[in-house]
Amino acid sequence: MDKLKGIFSALLVAFDKDGNIDEKGIRETVRHNIDNMKVDGLYVGGSTGENFMLTTEDKKRIFDIAMDEAKGQIAMIAQVGALDLREAVELGKYATDLGYDALSAVTPFYYKFTFEEIKNYYNTITNETNNKMIVYSISLLTGVNMSVSQFAELFENKNIIGVKFTEGNFYLMERLRHAFPDKLIYSGFDEMLLSATVLNVDGAIGSTYNINGVNAKKIFTLAKEGKVDEARELQRQANDMIEAILGNGLFQTLKEILKCQGVDAGFCKEPLGKLPPEKVERAKEIYRNYL
Repeated sequence: MDKLKGIFSALLVAFDKDGNIDEKGIRETVRHNIDNMKVDGLYVGGSTGENFMLTTEDKKRIFDIAMDEAKGQIAMIAQVGALDLREAVELGKYATDLGYDALSAVTPFYYKFTFEEIKNYYNTITNETNNKMIVYSISLLTGVNMSVSQFAELFENKNIIGVKFTEGNFYLMERLRHAFPDKLIYSGFDEMLLSATVLNVDGAIGSTYNINGVNAKKIFTLAKEGKVDEARELQRQANDMIEAILGNGLFQTLKEILKCQGVDAGFCKEPLGKLPPEKVERAKEIYRNYL
């Protein structure tokens, strides 16, 4: 499982002005992550990829383009979670056939699913695909909070190998690390990378690593080496940048910054809006100030 450890960019997906997939832009973003950001892997099809606004066929096409461009150079995780379990299985089979190293799936959301229903969802995907699974826990957006004992039930399935922990509950993170030393735990909040690494997570998956992956890897490595003061200064710098980006529009600003880095990152898909000229200029200013 060492291949699945480290810093993973949650891949940004390029769309044209009409919301169609921009294959060239996706390929450039993948190459930028590999060649310039030096990330250890890509997490394809997550929130950052605007996944929940896409058709099944668009999701497949993105999986295909990203895998083809990566050419086996880094680890690849496909987020296949969907409210329609049949779609999640279909996407899981498709990504598995493409050669993705593992699958991930967001917990079922919107409806108040019971834990037994959630467990059945994960077991069905893993049983049907015979691939490894990383649970995607993001209660802020899904409303699903799971306890250590519930994670233990999920982990009884040997193909469920870890969790993308996009939660601010660091007590729960520590309890999970203690209880499941052999499972993969990824930090999902970029602004908390240092704090999570101190708790001995195996890696991190984040949006800003598309533009700041080199520094994220430095924070992760320094913290693992116990050089917390050096890591803390880099985390402060990263958080100054993240704060500025969030104040300007997250995904749109990341794409504008990618353009400053020489990547044709396209636009966001509606109903996400386009940045007005003043915010485009602000994105360029953020790039100049922090990168």
